Amino acid sequence: MIRIVSLKRIYTITGLVFLILIVGIVAISTWYTVDESDQAVIMTFGKVEETITEPGLHVKLPWPIQSVEKLSKETFSLKFGYKEEDGEVKDYPSETKMITGDENIVLADLVVQWKITDPPKYLYNAEDPEKILYDTTSAALRSIIGSTKIDDALTSGKAQIEADVRELLSQLMKKYDVGISISAVKLQDVELPNEEVRKAFTNVTDARETANTKKNEADKYENKRMNEAVGEKDAILSQANGDKAARTESARGDVAVFEKLYSEYKDNKGITKDRLIIETLEGVLPNAEIYIMNDDGNTMKYLPLRSLEKEETKKPPVPEDPNAETKTENPPEEKATGEGGTKQ
Repeated sequence: MIRIVSLKRIYTITGLVFLILIVGIVAISTWYTVDESDQAVIMTFGKVEETITEPGLHVKLPWPIQSVEKLSKETFSLKFGYKEEDGEVKDYPSETKMITGDENIVLADLVVQWKITDPPKYLYNAEDPEKILYDTTSAALRSIIGSTKIDDALTSGKAQIEADVRELLSQLMKKYDVGISISAVKLQDVELPNEEVRKAFTNVTDARETANTKKNEADKYENKRMNEAVGEKDAILSQANGDKAARTESARGDVAVFEKLYSEYKDNKGITKDRLIIETLEGVLPNAEIYIMNDDGNTMKYLPLRSLEKEETKKPPVPEDPNAETKTENPPEEKATGEGGTKQ
């Protein structure tokens, strides 16, 4: 009898213990908290029911009916080609070595910033989403580097490479549908594989820079000479136009003089002819003595024009007497006698 009571007591205590455990498990597993940096996935018997993104205290059905899987909403960084361990950077050249579009070898590593945007797909659409992201990053980077020239990859084309890698990587991750979105891509280093190649490339780069400098100087000199030539051309054209206008006006003046002279010649041919002869002689022989001569017979009459001009120049002017009366007299006729005629 005592033995039976003892067994009942043991069963009762054991049942109470199990009941307390079950109640405790139910009480503990019916509520959960979500931090501001987290998001939660509610599953009923392993099937996804909903995604909780609002922070705070939440209630669910007790385990094992419903369970909660929490994931971070923060931005993660994937380091491709190197790792940081205990403050030291460890490189993996075998992963970063790739061929450019002009068949040169470079080492390229980068950082990908990514976020979990669809927790159910991240948990159940792939066994290892981060491994898929790493392999996809490698494929995208190799594809873009493979279509880029080495000069662009090492110098000014890094920004374009980053943009192209980000676009291609986003498309591939969207296609794989593992709940990951790409926030940013940043190239860390793009360098040549060894010192000899670096030195040779540096020499080539220096030569190219020198050639560009010489070309720029030549273009500058060409532009300078072209501007000077244009200026000289304009000056010559302007001078030619001025000469043309001056000669045209001079010719018009000569024509006017000739027409006037011709008109006088038609009226007085003899006088005009003699005057033209005298003017021509004065122009041809400016220092010669000119005489007008008339030989009518035995006696030769002449008129020294140059001597008369000198005498007229030396003769002082006669002052006029204001009180004197003006008289008009006929000058006496000069008579010259001689054999053969009269003085002209």
